[in-house]
Amino acid sequence: MQGKIILAGATGYLGSFIAQELKDQGHDFLAFGRSEEKLKKLGLAEKEFQVVDVTKLATFPKIEEPIDTVISTVGITRQKDGLSYMDVDYGANLNLLEFAMRHRARKFIYVSVLNGEHMRHLKITAAKERFVDALKESGLEYSIIRPNGFFSDMEDFLAMAKSGRIYLFGDGEYKLNPIHGLDLARVVIDSITSPQEEVEAGGPDIFTQNEIGQLALEAMGKEGKVVHLPDFLRKAALGMMRTFTSSKTYGPIEFFLSMMAQDNVAPRHGVHRLDAFFREEGDKILE
Repeated sequence: MQGKIILAGATGYLGSFIAQELKDQGHDFLAFGRSEEKLKKLGLAEKEFQVVDVTKLATFPKIEEPIDTVISTVGITRQKDGLSYMDVDYGANLNLLEFAMRHRARKFIYVSVLNGEHMRHLKITAAKERFVDALKESGLEYSIIRPNGFFSDMEDFLAMAKSGRIYLFGDGEYKLNPIHGLDLARVVIDSITSPQEEVEAGGPDIFTQNEIGQLALEAMGKEGKVVHLPDFLRKAALGMMRTFTSSKTYGPIEFFLSMMAQDNVAPRHGVHRLDAFFREEGDKILE
């Protein structure tokens, strides 16, 4: 590497793990985030962070020293502050790409989603993949990281397990191997020096949705059961939401329900186990 690493989205779930891992590994980096308070909570020194609203080019700093790599975890699950997926997942990342090119960065690393290129019909992934297209055409070296779901996304199973029932559409046999934020952070940092342009990343254990449901019930100390709902109800719900609600409302639900209706298995990475995560989070809920 020849220069500083810029991390955008540092206060989000994945970004916070990347920031900590960059610090632990002794990298020269600068973390971007909108909230000074949240950036300070990461334990960063003042020279390691900058308050930046990546949706506004005017807030970007001019950095005199060389920049090697820009890492972006910028994206929104739920639209807020009047911003759309195109404003953030596409537009804000386009601002970061312009910043990277203006400062002659060597490489740009972007975190998208597994199989995103095949899900452009969804609001969230349409914006993400439009940026992926721009990145590929930029002329910069790049790595697109495609995780298949974070451990934090699996907390919905714990929420259902608290009531003693896990509700799934279909037979619950679709498979996935979600990944812990720290394990994915290490994949992202490894890609700084890797020539691989597309990196699919999942956790070390592959589960069916039924198995994840059972793990959640066990973590909550419940002798409940997994309830299977007909898949036509999922399709009907999607159709009604697209017709009668705005993308602000249906966007995250559309994405979640679509991901749950397919296998999402990626190459295995990391050492953190979902059952241990469920036990830790379950204990917090039960306190």
